[in-house]
Amino acid sequence: MATDSRVMVDITRLTKTYTPNIHALVDVSLQVQAGDMLFLTGMSGAGKTTLLRLICGIEQPSKGFVEVDGNDLSKISKSKLQNLRRRIGVAYQNFKLLPDRTVAQNIAISMEVAYRSRLFIRKQTNDLLAQLNLADKHNIRTSKLSRGEQQRVAIARAVANKPDLILADEPTGNLDAETTGLVMDLFHRCNLEGTTLIIATHDQSIYKQADSKVIRLGNGRILEDGHDYNDDPASMNHGAADGGTA
Repeated sequence: MATDSRVMVDITRLTKTYTPNIHALVDVSLQVQAGDMLFLTGMSGAGKTTLLRLICGIEQPSKGFVEVDGNDLSKISKSKLQNLRRRIGVAYQNFKLLPDRTVAQNIAISMEVAYRSRLFIRKQTNDLLAQLNLADKHNIRTSKLSRGEQQRVAIARAVANKPDLILADEPTGNLDAETTGLVMDLFHRCNLEGTTLIIATHDQSIYKQADSKVIRLGNGRILEDGHDYNDDPASMNHGAADGGTA
Protein backbone atom coordinates (compact mmCIF):
# COMPACT_ATOMS: atom_id res chain seq x y z
CA MET A 1 0.00 0.00 0.00
CA ALA A 2 1.12 3.55 -0.70
CA THR A 3 2.87 5.17 2.25
CA ASP A 4 2.80 8.76 1.01
CA SER A 5 1.37 10.89 -1.76
CA ARG A 6 4.61 11.03 -3.75
CA VAL A 7 4.42 9.70 -7.30
CA MET A 8 7.25 7.21 -7.87
CA VAL A 9 6.53 6.43 -11.54
CA ASP A 10 4.58 8.73 -13.84
CA ILE A 11 4.02 7.53 -17.42
CA THR A 12 2.33 9.80 -19.94
CA ARG A 13 1.09 8.67 -23.38
CA LEU A 14 3.98 6.25 -23.76
CA THR A 15 4.51 4.58 -27.12
CA LYS A 16 7.35 2.25 -28.10
CA THR A 17 7.71 1.23 -31.75
CA TYR A 18 10.49 -1.09 -32.93
CA THR A 19 9.58 -1.15 -36.63
CA PRO A 20 6.65 0.37 -38.50
CA ASN A 21 4.73 -2.86 -37.89
CA ILE A 22 5.82 -3.68 -34.32
CA HIS A 23 4.20 -1.52 -31.66
CA ALA A 24 5.29 -2.81 -28.25
CA LEU A 25 3.39 -0.10 -26.35
CA VAL A 26 0.70 2.28 -27.57
CA ASP A 27 -0.38 5.44 -25.72
CA VAL A 28 0.09 4.02 -22.21
CA SER A 29 -0.47 6.34 -19.24
CA LEU A 30 -0.30 5.37 -15.56
CA GLN A 31 0.89 6.56 -12.18
CA VAL A 32 2.43 4.49 -9.42
CA GLN A 33 2.47 6.02 -5.95
CA ALA A 34 5.48 5.63 -3.69
CA GLY A 35 4.92 2.52 -1.57
CA ASP A 36 2.58 0.83 -4.06
CA MET A 37 2.85 -2.78 -5.19
CA LEU A 38 1.65 -2.97 -8.79
CA PHE A 39 1.24 -6.14 -10.84
CA LEU A 40 1.42 -6.02 -14.65
CA THR A 41 -0.25 -8.99 -16.30
CA GLY A 42 -1.14 -10.07 -19.81
CA MET A 43 -0.19 -12.57 -22.49
CA SER A 44 3.30 -12.92 -23.97
CA GLY A 45 3.91 -9.95 -26.24
CA ALA A 46 1.53 -7.71 -24.27
CA GLY A 47 4.26 -5.15 -23.52
CA LYS A 48 5.12 -5.91 -19.89
CA THR A 49 8.87 -6.35 -20.31
CA THR A 50 9.14 -3.35 -22.61
CA LEU A 51 7.37 -1.20 -20.03
CA LEU A 52 9.81 -2.26 -17.30
CA ARG A 53 12.79 -1.55 -19.57
CA LEU A 54 11.46 1.94 -20.28
CA ILE A 55 10.90 2.65 -16.59
CA CYS A 56 14.51 1.83 -15.70
CA GLY A 57 15.89 3.73 -18.68
CA ILE A 58 17.33 0.76 -20.57
CA GLU A 59 15.23 1.76 -23.58
CA GLN A 60 13.90 5.12 -24.73
CA PRO A 61 10.29 5.74 -25.78
CA SER A 62 9.27 6.52 -29.33
CA LYS A 63 6.69 8.96 -27.95
CA GLY A 64 5.58 10.05 -24.52
CA PHE A 65 7.34 10.51 -21.19
CA VAL A 66 8.58 8.48 -18.24
CA GLU A 67 9.28 10.14 -14.89
CA VAL A 68 10.80 8.24 -11.97
CA ASP A 69 10.58 10.04 -8.62
CA GLY A 70 10.18 13.35 -10.43
CA ASN A 71 13.03 12.78 -12.89
CA ASP A 72 12.09 12.97 -16.58
CA LEU A 73 14.21 10.21 -18.12
CA SER A 74 14.28 11.98 -21.49
CA LYS A 75 15.96 15.04 -19.95
CA ILE A 76 18.11 13.61 -17.19
CA SER A 77 21.91 13.58 -17.65
CA LYS A 78 23.81 10.30 -17.91
CA SER A 79 25.41 10.80 -14.50
CA LYS A 80 22.06 11.52 -12.84
CA LEU A 81 20.53 8.52 -14.60
CA GLN A 82 23.31 6.33 -13.19
CA ASN A 83 22.61 7.67 -9.71
CA LEU A 84 18.89 7.09 -10.17
CA ARG A 85 19.49 3.51 -11.28
CA ARG A 86 21.30 2.83 -7.99
CA ARG A 87 17.93 3.43 -6.34
CA ILE A 88 16.20 0.93 -8.64
CA GLY A 89 16.52 -2.82 -8.19
CA VAL A 90 15.79 -4.89 -11.29
CA ALA A 91 15.18 -8.65 -11.39
CA TYR A 92 15.53 -9.46 -15.08
CA GLN A 93 13.69 -12.31 -16.75
CA ASN A 94 16.99 -13.66 -18.09
CA PHE A 95 18.70 -13.04 -14.71
CA LYS A 96 21.88 -11.29 -16.05
CA LEU A 97 24.11 -12.97 -13.46
CA LEU A 98 27.89 -13.15 -13.72
CA PRO A 99 28.47 -16.89 -14.27
CA ASP A 100 32.10 -16.90 -13.10
CA ARG A 101 31.26 -15.19 -9.79
CA THR A 102 29.83 -16.77 -6.67
CA VAL A 103 26.28 -16.30 -5.44
CA ALA A 104 27.47 -13.92 -2.72
CA GLN A 105 29.56 -11.91 -5.18
CA ASN A 106 26.61 -11.49 -7.55
CA ILE A 107 24.39 -10.22 -4.76
CA ALA A 108 27.08 -7.89 -3.43
CA ILE A 109 27.49 -6.06 -6.74
CA SER A 110 24.37 -3.93 -6.35
CA MET A 111 25.59 -2.76 -2.94
CA GLU A 112 29.21 -2.22 -3.95
CA VAL A 113 28.29 0.21 -6.74
CA ALA A 114 26.31 2.17 -4.13
CA TYR A 115 29.38 2.28 -1.84
CA ARG A 116 27.77 0.35 0.98
CA SER A 117 29.97 -0.71 3.88
CA ARG A 118 31.44 -4.21 4.06
CA LEU A 119 29.39 -4.89 7.18
CA PHE A 120 26.15 -3.89 5.43
CA ILE A 121 27.00 -6.00 2.38
CA ARG A 122 27.87 -9.07 4.42
CA LYS A 123 24.75 -8.83 6.59
CA GLN A 124 22.39 -8.18 3.69
CA THR A 125 23.85 -11.02 1.65
CA ASN A 126 23.60 -13.52 4.48
CA ASP A 127 20.09 -12.43 5.44
CA LEU A 128 18.79 -12.66 1.87
CA LEU A 129 20.37 -16.06 1.26
CA ALA A 130 18.68 -17.34 4.42
CA GLN A 131 15.30 -15.86 3.47
CA LEU A 132 15.44 -17.42 0.00
CA ASN A 133 16.69 -20.81 1.18
CA LEU A 134 20.09 -20.37 -0.50
CA ALA A 135 22.36 -20.22 2.55
CA ASP A 136 24.28 -23.32 1.44
CA LYS A 137 24.99 -21.75 -1.98
CA HIS A 138 26.98 -18.78 -0.66
CA ASN A 139 30.29 -19.67 -2.34
CA ILE A 140 28.94 -21.55 -5.36
CA ARG A 141 29.40 -20.02 -8.81
CA THR A 142 26.06 -19.10 -10.32
CA SER A 143 26.82 -21.15 -13.45
CA LYS A 144 26.51 -24.26 -11.26
CA LEU A 145 23.01 -23.43 -10.05
CA SER A 146 19.63 -24.57 -11.33
CA ARG A 147 17.48 -21.98 -13.10
CA GLY A 148 15.24 -21.68 -10.07
CA GLU A 149 18.28 -21.00 -7.86
CA GLN A 150 19.62 -18.48 -10.36
CA GLN A 151 16.27 -16.72 -10.34
CA ARG A 152 16.39 -16.38 -6.56
CA VAL A 153 19.91 -14.96 -6.73
CA ALA A 154 18.73 -12.38 -9.27
CA ILE A 155 15.87 -11.42 -6.94
CA ALA A 156 18.22 -11.16 -3.95
CA ARG A 157 20.51 -8.88 -5.95
CA ALA A 158 17.55 -6.67 -6.93
CA VAL A 159 16.45 -6.07 -3.34
CA ALA A 160 19.85 -6.13 -1.61
CA ASN A 161 20.62 -2.40 -1.72
CA LYS A 162 17.20 -1.51 -0.25
CA PRO A 163 16.15 0.39 -3.38
CA ASP A 164 13.28 2.85 -3.57
CA LEU A 165 11.84 0.99 -6.57
CA ILE A 166 11.97 -2.70 -7.51
CA LEU A 167 11.12 -3.91 -11.02
CA ALA A 168 10.64 -7.68 -11.32
CA ASP A 169 10.03 -9.45 -14.63
CA GLU A 170 8.34 -12.86 -14.17
CA PRO A 171 10.11 -13.34 -10.82
CA THR A 172 8.44 -16.70 -10.08
CA GLY A 173 8.53 -18.22 -13.57
CA ASN A 174 10.99 -21.01 -12.64
CA LEU A 175 9.84 -21.60 -9.07
CA ASP A 176 7.61 -24.12 -7.34
CA ALA A 177 4.75 -23.01 -5.10
CA GLU A 178 6.76 -23.13 -1.87
CA THR A 179 9.66 -21.10 -3.26
CA THR A 180 7.23 -18.68 -4.89
CA GLY A 181 5.86 -18.07 -1.41
CA LEU A 182 9.35 -17.24 -0.11
CA VAL A 183 9.90 -14.73 -2.90
CA MET A 184 6.54 -13.06 -2.41
CA ASP A 185 7.09 -12.88 1.35
CA LEU A 186 10.35 -11.04 0.63
CA PHE A 187 8.63 -8.65 -1.76
CA HIS A 188 5.88 -7.94 0.76
CA ARG A 189 8.46 -7.21 3.46
CA CYS A 190 10.18 -4.76 1.12
CA ASN A 191 6.82 -3.14 0.41
CA LEU A 192 6.02 -2.80 4.11
CA GLU A 193 9.33 -0.96 4.50
CA GLY A 194 8.16 1.57 1.91
CA THR A 195 9.66 0.19 -1.29
CA THR A 196 7.61 0.57 -4.47
CA LEU A 197 7.32 -2.63 -6.53
CA ILE A 198 6.23 -3.21 -10.11
CA ILE A 199 5.96 -6.91 -10.92
CA ALA A 200 5.29 -8.31 -14.39
CA THR A 201 3.75 -11.77 -14.18
CA HIS A 202 1.52 -14.36 -15.80
CA ASP A 203 0.88 -16.04 -12.46
CA GLN A 204 -2.46 -15.08 -10.89
CA SER A 205 -1.62 -16.93 -7.69
CA ILE A 206 0.84 -14.25 -6.61
CA TYR A 207 -1.57 -11.34 -6.85
CA LYS A 208 -5.19 -12.47 -6.67
CA GLN A 209 -5.09 -12.65 -2.86
CA ALA A 210 -3.06 -9.46 -2.48
CA ASP A 211 -4.43 -6.00 -1.73
CA SER A 212 -2.49 -4.59 -4.66
CA LYS A 213 -3.26 -2.88 -7.93
CA VAL A 214 -3.35 -5.00 -11.09
CA ILE A 215 -3.00 -3.63 -14.62
CA ARG A 216 -3.61 -5.96 -17.55
CA LEU A 217 -1.88 -5.21 -20.84
CA GLY A 218 -2.82 -6.47 -24.28
CA ASN A 219 -1.25 -5.59 -27.62
CA GLY A 220 0.70 -2.81 -25.96
CA ARG A 221 -2.35 -1.14 -24.39
CA ILE A 222 -3.87 -1.04 -20.93
CA LEU A 223 -6.96 -3.28 -20.97
CA GLU A 224 -7.78 -3.20 -17.26
CA ASP A 225 -6.69 -0.88 -14.48
CA GLY A 226 -7.85 -1.63 -10.95
CA HIS A 227 -7.78 -4.05 -8.04
CA ASP A 228 -9.70 -6.80 -9.82
CA TYR A 229 -8.25 -9.41 -12.13
CA ASN A 230 -9.86 -11.05 -15.15
CA ASP A 231 -10.19 -14.83 -15.35
CA ASP A 232 -9.79 -15.00 -19.11
CA PRO A 233 -7.01 -16.73 -21.08
CA ALA A 234 -5.07 -13.48 -21.42
CA SER A 235 -4.41 -13.42 -17.69
CA MET A 236 -4.20 -17.16 -16.98
CA ASN A 237 -1.18 -18.12 -19.07
CA HIS A 238 0.76 -19.19 -15.99
CA GLY A 239 4.51 -19.60 -16.10
CA ALA A 240 5.03 -18.62 -19.74
CA ALA A 241 7.86 -16.28 -20.61
CA ASP A 242 7.38 -13.00 -22.41
CA GLY A 243 8.91 -13.17 -25.85
CA GLY A 244 9.77 -10.76 -28.61
CA THR A 245 8.91 -7.22 -27.63
CA ALA A 246 6.96 -8.09 -24.48
